[in-house]
Amino acid sequence: MKRDETPADGHSIAQILKSTLLIGGSSVVNVAFSIFRNKAVAVMLGPEGIGLMGLYNSVIDIAQTLAGLGVQSSGVRQIAEATGTGEPDRIARTARIVGRLSIVLAVLGTLLLAALAVPVATLTFGDHQHAVGVILLSVAVFFRLAAGGQQALIQGMRDISSLARINVLSALFSTVLTIPLVYFFGTGGIVPSIVAVAAAMLLVSWWYGRKIGLTDPANATGLYGPEAVALLRLGFVFMVSGVLTFGSAYAIRIIIMHANGVVAAGLYQAAWALGGLYAGFILQAMGTDFYPRLTAISRDNTACNQLVNEQAQISMLLAGPGVLATLTFAPLAMWLFYSPEFHPAVNLLRWISLGMMLRIISWPMGFIVLAKGANWTFFWTDIAATVVHVGLAWLLVDRFGAIGAGAAFFGLYVWHSILIYILVRRLSGFRWSLANRNLCLIFLTLSALIFCATQFLPLWLATVLGSLAVLGTGLYSLKMLAGLVPLASLPAPIRTWISRFA
Repeated sequence: MKRDETPADGHSIAQILKSTLLIGGSSVVNVAFSIFRNKAVAVMLGPEGIGLMGLYNSVIDIAQTLAGLGVQSSGVRQIAEATGTGEPDRIARTARIVGRLSIVLAVLGTLLLAALAVPVATLTFGDHQHAVGVILLSVAVFFRLAAGGQQALIQGMRDISSLARINVLSALFSTVLTIPLVYFFGTGGIVPSIVAVAAAMLLVSWWYGRKIGLTDPANATGLYGPEAVALLRLGFVFMVSGVLTFGSAYAIRIIIMHANGVVAAGLYQAAWALGGLYAGFILQAMGTDFYPRLTAISRDNTACNQLVNEQAQISMLLAGPGVLATLTFAPLAMWLFYSPEFHPAVNLLRWISLGMMLRIISWPMGFIVLAKGANWTFFWTDIAATVVHVGLAWLLVDRFGAIGAGAAFFGLYVWHSILIYILVRRLSGFRWSLANRNLCLIFLTLSALIFCATQFLPLWLATVLGSLAVLGTGLYSLKMLAGLVPLASLPAPIRTWISRFA
């Protein structure tokens, strides 16, 4: 039997599907809250307010990433490795140093952003009038980084149910805190809402983190230094990657705002948030459960490659129909989540959806680089991706407006998908399975056809054709999932639901 035809491990796929559905279930709740929250904020603030919110979030994302030095991501990896050894002292020691480092870095990050508030505000908004808002954001940096230390422990221990609950509570707090503050204070309520949500998430993360109940490590004081150095060394690579990712997002918003104004930046922010909404739960599940599992078997190339193929297959089957639906019903989605003022972002959303389809396909491969600790490969790949993304945006936004930023995102993942496949072939001998090659062909072809239909055919005809594609791929995905996963391993409600439609 050829390597790309290795039969899937039913237990492994069941575990992937279970984790994805658990995180995905919490994401469904997030979507419900997002519809209500985004609609309310869009009606109250319009595209300009959404643009300001996107810029503020870009600032705090970059500040959090820089100040955090990648400790949350490296902490997940180290805790997952320690958990694999089954040594309680090692797990407790790693968790303690991650928590302590997170607090120290949170304090330093808060002070640094507050000190640089004026130049940050000037660079972002073109003047220093928003400096007070940036100073307030520094408090949110502290809350986020402190919460990150707790979440690293929960994720490293693979407590998926707690992470799902945190996701649900995050959506709840984002809604009940953001809407009243924006209603009473308008754009002046944006920053306080970001700070309030971050504070609430620290409380929630601490509550679930303490439930793990790790014991104090015995006679481990002398090992804290080497452990911290290892975390920071690995974390530096994650930090650089995060800065490049959030920095490119920040740069693109600045490019759009300077070229077309804050309203165009708001349209881009709306399309970006909506384009990643459905695909987001798949990508989040990869980082939550798949990454720690892959790290534990990263030395075994055969097992590693099989797990990546299994994760990619489940991801495409779950996310593919949803991305096709976003392409087809983009005008309805923009109206439902925002308001008629956001209709100019419809084609922008479609370009982003094309990129998201490629992102879902290529992301599982990228985790091979992380799991194997190929830090320099990871580093230079991210550098190149940032240059390509920002470079394409700079060229296309000037010519096509905000839509050019969506096309740049699609172009990035055309390039990145090819590059990452070449790299992982060299690292682990990875090859796509036959089933995954077929799925890629199906979903990429249909994505291209639906996109072209929306551009060149009457809206009603494009919608009918897209609806048929969504229905067909949805039923196909259900049938494939029913054949891949032993039904006995799934919860009874899911077994009943799949049996009806498969």
